[in-house]
Amino acid sequence: MPDDQAAVATRASLQGFTEAGLAAFNAAFHGLVDEKKLANVVTLIARHGEVVNLDAYGQMDTSDPARGPVKADSIFRIASMTKPITGAAMMMLFEEGKWALSDPVANHIPAFADLKVRRKDGDPVPQARPMTMAQLMSHTAGFGRAGEYADKGVNLRAGDLQDMIDQLAKLPLSFQPGTDWRYGPSVDIQGYLVEQMSGMGLDEFFEQRLFAPLGMKDTGFWVDPAKAERVVRIHKYDEAGVIRAAGEANIFNKAKPKFLAGGGGLVSTAEDYWRFAQMILNSGEAGGRRYLKAETVRLMHTSVLESGVNVTLYSPDTKGLGFGMDFAIVEDPAAAKTSQGVQSFYWGGAFGTWFWIDPLSDMIVIGMIQNVAGSQTAAGNPAVRELSAERVYAAMTDRRP
Repeated sequence: MPDDQAAVATRASLQGFTEAGLAAFNAAFHGLVDEKKLANVVTLIARHGEVVNLDAYGQMDTSDPARGPVKADSIFRIASMTKPITGAAMMMLFEEGKWALSDPVANHIPAFADLKVRRKDGDPVPQARPMTMAQLMSHTAGFGRAGEYADKGVNLRAGDLQDMIDQLAKLPLSFQPGTDWRYGPSVDIQGYLVEQMSGMGLDEFFEQRLFAPLGMKDTGFWVDPAKAERVVRIHKYDEAGVIRAAGEANIFNKAKPKFLAGGGGLVSTAEDYWRFAQMILNSGEAGGRRYLKAETVRLMHTSVLESGVNVTLYSPDTKGLGFGMDFAIVEDPAAAKTSQGVQSFYWGGAFGTWFWIDPLSDMIVIGMIQNVAGSQTAAGNPAVRELSAERVYAAMTDRRP
């Protein structure tokens, strides 16, 4: 890892970036902190297997300056960036023959065998076709958005993973499997399946099969109390749009939680997450060890959506995206209104963390902030994901289409 500006410049030049371009990338994010639009930000750019830029700027906690500046190894709640990791765990079990894309989910969760589908008017009706594992891996299995359950007074994460399954088994699906895309409990259900298929706790599977061998020493469902001071404070915007510490919204687990959320429960660092993402970009290999077959990784970022189904996370007008095994895929950057490269695949977290893998440019970009509703610009957050894409490609001398 380079530890001075000259080393950064030399490394960047070799990997197809300009020193001025990377400086402009960092300056853009530093400016957001200086303008009090962000409390802090950590960004990482890697290309051709090398980290060429790792930058940390801002304060850990604006209400407590004594905690000092954010650092490259500061720990962030990565929320839904947990999902691609759960997807990788599922694909390990896929390679072991534990499940197939065409399998009905009920083959693996019998309690889901007779789930009905809710209608606006009238009684629920049977599934037109049994939900499949491919649909469960791509948010199209029929489960509703988190808010749909909350509106009914259902908290799917109140107990453990089995309690979640028991609750879902009593509720109708929100739509016919395969006909819509809704961001709900599908990956938490995948976490349950990892446990059932492997005979291990989700935390144990992650640690033994991914985190320990990849060297992801600061990633997990809880934080060792000895590392608690490295956890970044959550922030929010006041009435004037200035970033402030978010009161009591600074909770994180210091011991194993009851609910192991494969859909959003991990904490991590920028470098730890790069280790995972680099393994995926390397077609399943890292450090001389193979975690997944190359064809399996290709499957993970190949869309399985049926015709006419769109990835509608924030807007029903979203176009140009596909969805594979827990990754969204940029199929048409112009239609998707993104500067990310075509064929890039990605996801982000609710507190504002983001990443994408660009296979054509052999590049990974990771960013981490900690804001309430940090992934939504409508909540006052700057468009950090688009800014990072604009700036990183502008810094390259040899961008692929």
